[in-house]
Amino acid sequence: MVTRVATVAFEGIEARAVDVQVQIAPGIVAFTVVGLADKAVAESRERVRSALIASGLALPAKRITVNLAPADLPKEGSHYDLPIALAVMGAIGALPADALAGYCVLGELALDGTITAVSGVLPAAMAANALGLGLICPAATGPEAAWAGGDLDVLAPRSLIQLANHFKGTQIMARPEPAIAAPGAALPDLRDIKGQEGAKRALEIAAAGGHNLLMNGPPGAGKSMLAARLPSILPPLAPRELLEVSMIQSVAGELKDGALSSRRPFRQPHHSASMAALVGGGINARPGEASLAHGGVLFLDELPEFTPQVLDSLRQPMETGTIMIARANHRVTYPARFQLIAAMNPCRCGQALEPGYACRKGPNARCIAQYGARISGPLLDRIDLRIEVGAVTAADLILPPPPDGSAEMAARVAVARALQTRRYAAHEAAGSFTNATCPPPVIEEVAAPDAEGAALIRSAAETMRLSARGFHRTLRVARTLADLDGEARVRRIHLAEALSYRGRSDQPAAA
Repeated sequence: MVTRVATVAFEGIEARAVDVQVQIAPGIVAFTVVGLADKAVAESRERVRSALIASGLALPAKRITVNLAPADLPKEGSHYDLPIALAVMGAIGALPADALAGYCVLGELALDGTITAVSGVLPAAMAANALGLGLICPAATGPEAAWAGGDLDVLAPRSLIQLANHFKGTQIMARPEPAIAAPGAALPDLRDIKGQEGAKRALEIAAAGGHNLLMNGPPGAGKSMLAARLPSILPPLAPRELLEVSMIQSVAGELKDGALSSRRPFRQPHHSASMAALVGGGINARPGEASLAHGGVLFLDELPEFTPQVLDSLRQPMETGTIMIARANHRVTYPARFQLIAAMNPCRCGQALEPGYACRKGPNARCIAQYGARISGPLLDRIDLRIEVGAVTAADLILPPPPDGSAEMAARVAVARALQTRRYAAHEAAGSFTNATCPPPVIEEVAAPDAEGAALIRSAAETMRLSARGFHRTLRVARTLADLDGEARVRRIHLAEALSYRGRSDQPAAA
């Protein structure tokens, strides 16, 4: 007789059904796991054996065969411990044979029989709900699973004994409640930054339309401070965005105590990050920083210090909003619709733009060009806003705090975002909620300029040598500027300001 328990295998944030089959038959005493399992799954034999002994059960002196079907699907991770243990318990009669028929199971076992947390519970709960199954998961991740649906039957035991008592009717487990992460520390406020009004204006535009932004300026000008305060003016995650972001965090094991947060992600990898760390990869094709920034901000400080190949790996996700990691044995796709905020010095010494400064390596222009050449032109073409952030003077620092802080800017950003949500819902642009992400045909329609604006962008496209992508991105920024002004039509003044944020395509070093 074969005992079956349902579980899942993960491909990106998608959960694929896996059937755990256990057969106990006479023969040489052995415990075998088959079905293309990795090292962590193969080691589950000893964890299952020890957990059952600690729970008062002994494995029979027979041949135990565990098959993870489908056999050609790679099985990775420690979450197969609990389904294997429960299938064995059902095979030896420690659990009713039909008790597990309506559940999808995942969890890792400790040697004393307790069930410890695993990654990917939220995608597994979503998959189980779609299949009409309940979910058995560790108690630590129960609040996470409860978000998959109010009608989903969730059991979150702390140990094998507690789960066995529940099925026997001697101990009833309550359904876990969805958990919301504590607000935590307050986000830094833009009121802390004195001066840099032009940079704050660009930051507000970037937040209102979801645009990419590059800040170029000397050390100490406040570029990192500005970027760190961008989350304080971004609107909270919409329900659909919250679910996508939380599923990525769940697969990456970054959901603390199963609690979800409506704050947008803010990821700041070091410039020594590898390509696998930034876009994802590795042995198990884990999500990278770009995917973990989905729905939020990816901040790259000291942009030219990143390896050029690593930077160019961002070009495809910046256009499509997804990252496909292809390996010899499988292919994984992760969402990666992030907002890129980058900062850089004008040159390696950082002072090339200061009046009267002479670089020791040669002419300032050559120093700037050599440093900026580390950033490819195609990557720069995907950045909507490029600004120069000047040094802050002592006169700026002794001024009182500015009247506009993060709260005031966040209110204006929220109004602009609400306009975009209603506009693109009316145009049936599924998944496009900002000016930066809507399809090109839609932006051409909603950002069609007036006659004066059309004449301006036509001449500017030739003078500035705008690519087709640069032309559309200029329209997107102009549409955001019109939304901030409450204008239904893009006018010449909006296009003029949008064009001021783009440099000539043949001069990437000027940023």
